[in-house]
Amino acid sequence: MENELTERKNWFSKNWKWFLPLALISILIFTVVITSISKNDLTNIAQAYTETALFEKAIEKANKNKRVLETVGVIQPIDKMAILEENAIYTNNNKTVVLSVRIKGTRANGKIDISAYKKEREWNYTKIAVRVKKTKEEIQILN
Repeated sequence: MENELTERKNWFSKNWKWFLPLALISILIFTVVITSISKNDLTNIAQAYTETALFEKAIEKANKNKRVLETVGVIQPIDKMAILEENAIYTNNNKTVVLSVRIKGTRANGKIDISAYKKEREWNYTKIAVRVKKTKEEIQILN
């Protein structure tokens, strides 16, 4: 009886035929997605991510509205993922913003639409509206 050592192939040697094309396709898809997002969109999202006071004050005003409390309930603070999912457009050297972000209330979910301009260091709101997801109702807080 001969005692021969058999050399085992490593994982890549056995699986390269399907791994390599899959890796290349994944890299291609990732590149297409990243390049399709414009530089302005990324800048707007990053800017909104840092402007937490903008959301907090708008939610504070919305939570004082009787109709919002009846329909949506108390609106919870906006989480960081909701900010990343938002639609934000900054103009006028980042001194004017129009954005929409999802909200969670104790009774219902929806979106809050905010239009504001920055005077010195403080945001002044021109529009705050809450859109309720279930009923498709839009509640004007400030117009």
